[in-house]
Amino acid sequence: MDLFEYMRQQNMKDESPLASRLRPTTLDEVVGQQHIVGKDKLLYRAIKADKLSSIIFYGPPGTGKTTLAKVIANTTSAEFMQINATSAGKKDMEEVVAAAKNNQGMYGKKTILFIDEIHRFNKGQQDYLLPFVEDGTIILIGATTENPYFEVNPALLSRSVIFELKKLSTEDIRTLLLRAVNDTEKGMGSYHAQMDDDALEFLADMANGDARAALTAIELGILTTDRSEDGIIHITLDVASECIQKRVINYDKTGDNHYDTISAFIKSMRGSDPDAAVYYLARMLYAGEDVKFIARRIMILASEDIGNADPQALQVAVAAAQAVERLGMPEARIVLAQAVTYMASAPKSNSAINAIDKAMRVVQETKTPPVPVHLQDAHYKSAGKLGHGKGYKYAHDYKNHYVKQQYLPDGLTGEVFYEPSENGYEQQIRAYYKKIKENPEE
Repeated sequence: MDLFEYMRQQNMKDESPLASRLRPTTLDEVVGQQHIVGKDKLLYRAIKADKLSSIIFYGPPGTGKTTLAKVIANTTSAEFMQINATSAGKKDMEEVVAAAKNNQGMYGKKTILFIDEIHRFNKGQQDYLLPFVEDGTIILIGATTENPYFEVNPALLSRSVIFELKKLSTEDIRTLLLRAVNDTEKGMGSYHAQMDDDALEFLADMANGDARAALTAIELGILTTDRSEDGIIHITLDVASECIQKRVINYDKTGDNHYDTISAFIKSMRGSDPDAAVYYLARMLYAGEDVKFIARRIMILASEDIGNADPQALQVAVAAAQAVERLGMPEARIVLAQAVTYMASAPKSNSAINAIDKAMRVVQETKTPPVPVHLQDAHYKSAGKLGHGKGYKYAHDYKNHYVKQQYLPDGLTGEVFYEPSENGYEQQIRAYYKKIKENPEE
């Protein structure tokens, strides 16, 4: 390394963003992700023992994928190299492989290659790495925000251990923010800033598990806020709101307002008002509500309030839930808006929930009578001797594929549980019942 390169790296270290400067260099400094870096966990033990195999870190932005790679770089005796899949080409990989072979042949030293955004590599680029990962020339560490089971070649996956990183908790973000404000060596402690408690809570919540977003906001706040007469930079709720570009709204995810908003959201879809429904959706998304929670509520409504009036509603809701889990924000907002407006615009029926609730009450409140003999299973050994299945009429042998016979147990004949509404597809269900029952064959 020449003098100019050394000076460039020193300047980058001093002037790099707070999120970069505050990155931990040891496992003990890592905040969050204890499900994979706790002291009794596989990854912790592997890093400490310097016995890593190829791994892939998968998780949302700002959860520590690059951070863990840097920790490994600081603790391993292997040569550590890094490329970014958004800008690297085959030539870059060839240079890495050549250096790795040289390290292995001349010095008996392993080479760890960290590839950020590995999902950006096409199939050919991933295939190029495969033989060198397989023979141990390279120990691969890949980082991706996309599901590796969809975006990384199966052959490469089979040779790697996948670690899924979770969004950091609000408590984790709070810890990082306090470290950023008070750390005089790597943080901004020398600025003598103080955070109000409500500002701290707001930033920790609004970051939505993204450490980088939280640290960028607090850095901006400290650098752009004038000192007060007491010589201290006060980070108030207004400053925090401005820095993270989020308006403070009255929405406590554990308080009454949360339940009031989700209630209004559900009732607006049930009441066929797509404008109100999408408005309450926007309020929840703005406040950082969990998109998976919203998707679950939509799935419930699709059966509870729409049901067979539009059987497609449940399919739309389930597809939306799957898409939301794979995409995450901000794209998930589009999927949720489509599902919400569909639900609000669909014909409504609560016949399904009425049917199951009534049936559950009958089961609970009455003795359980035996299944009628002609409906009992006649296939198992000795069933025929007991008369099971005798007298059963096979519906497809009759007109309209329907034949009148007793299906409910004795004592419950005549009970009606499912009463289709006159909305949507249930109109056709009612018409179908009327048609097949008008002239049933006995």
